[in-house]
Amino acid sequence: MTRLSFLAAPRARLWAAGAALALVAGAAGFGLAGLTGSSVDKPAAADDGREVLYWYDPMMPGQHFDKPGKSPFMDMQLVPKYADEAAGEAGMRIDPGLTQSLGMRTATAQRGTLSSAISATGVIAFNERDIAIVQPRAGGFVQRAYARAPDDLIRAGAPIVDLLVPDWGGAQQEYLAALGTGDAALAQAARQRLLLLGMPASTVAAVERGRRTSTIYTVTAPIGGTITALDVRPGMTVSPGQNLAQINGLSSVWLDAAVPEAVAGSVSPGQPVTVTHAAFPGETRHGRIRTILPRAADESRTLTVRIELPNPGLELRPGMFAQVNFAGGGRQALLVPSEAVIETGKRSIVMLALDKGRYRPAEVRTGRTEGGRTEILAGLAEGETVVTSGQFLIDSEASLAGMDVRPIGGEAAPAPTEPSAETKTYETRGVIRKITAAGITLEHEPVPALEWPGMTMMFRLERPSLARGFKTGDRVRFTFSQEQAGPTIRTLRRETAQ
Repeated sequence: MTRLSFLAAPRARLWAAGAALALVAGAAGFGLAGLTGSSVDKPAAADDGREVLYWYDPMMPGQHFDKPGKSPFMDMQLVPKYADEAAGEAGMRIDPGLTQSLGMRTATAQRGTLSSAISATGVIAFNERDIAIVQPRAGGFVQRAYARAPDDLIRAGAPIVDLLVPDWGGAQQEYLAALGTGDAALAQAARQRLLLLGMPASTVAAVERGRRTSTIYTVTAPIGGTITALDVRPGMTVSPGQNLAQINGLSSVWLDAAVPEAVAGSVSPGQPVTVTHAAFPGETRHGRIRTILPRAADESRTLTVRIELPNPGLELRPGMFAQVNFAGGGRQALLVPSEAVIETGKRSIVMLALDKGRYRPAEVRTGRTEGGRTEILAGLAEGETVVTSGQFLIDSEASLAGMDVRPIGGEAAPAPTEPSAETKTYETRGVIRKITAAGITLEHEPVPALEWPGMTMMFRLERPSLARGFKTGDRVRFTFSQEQAGPTIRTLRRETAQ
């Protein structure tokens, strides 16, 4: 045997062995295809025997795939959606192992007492109903100002300024002359003229008793309080009706308390309050709401509640802070922990914990929040269980499954989804890979408008009748729209072979 033939023999044997393996593999593949070919339309099964409807990417919940693998959108594995999670019972199931690892907690909606007591901070202010404007009744010259200054405390009847009124001299002499004639009518007319010139009745009486003129007029404080404005100085010339001073009384003060807009409905005029001041520890004052101002503060969203407080001893000064407690009895309300409520901006949602490890979102209408508990006005019944920790995971899972939120007032009949003129649709071509009750799995071409690559995924059907007459392997052209529950086929037609 030559050296060449000796080397060729092993090669021939290797080729023969390779051909035999190829035949075996081909036969095995044919056999497997024959075994699986008749079950193409049957749903897949997971390792634990549970029926799988489809696989999905948790970050792209609207895209469904007919087999496991890696997501074309994210660097993560597809997740199975099991049939027992979607059919037969309301809500959706969450893997108990996942809920346990997240430390999910629940609480029961219970009736409890919601306190009506409200606490707010207020500021002492002048009682604007207790103001006196000091004006002279006659024009003259300032003789003395008594060294008064703004913010001085002054008692009622205390002198503010002495005025010299020259016009009074001649009129007073005429009055004294009329008195000397004994003519009562003439004397009364002269006296009336003095009063019309702005002379106080006390000054007229002094002239009548002393039988001599008096042209000095002392202007006094009509009320006690503090001088908030003083516009008179020695040597000035004043005219009748000119403002000389303004006095704010302090016998009572206002307390303006800022009450949050959300709880403003719990206060009303006439409601009793208790007030404490940091300046007087241990002392409690009592008052009543006089009025609620008609405008809310734009920045703080609070309403101003005005309380009138007596001020004996003038201890309360404008500008002082105070703590106000609005009295009120408790009322019964349906309460849940505040962390159970998910605020979306448009509505409030809680996650219901149902039996057999199922969960479902429910819309609620909330009321007041107090002490870590939120009042539920509608959408929840006493005794229902809500999730207080980890509900955002369930909310995302519910969004993945396209689950409807239970509306306030109970279940509503689903309305038919008719495409509106504004519904945007997309058109592409593909091959039918599976037809099930849940929808059609298509291996479709890229959709440039959505920046989708070509992929195999499941689409919902607008109407079940759209799949009538189609079978696995058909090449089709279809239009679909993006819905909350996932891509939905609107039209479907078979493509003829080219």
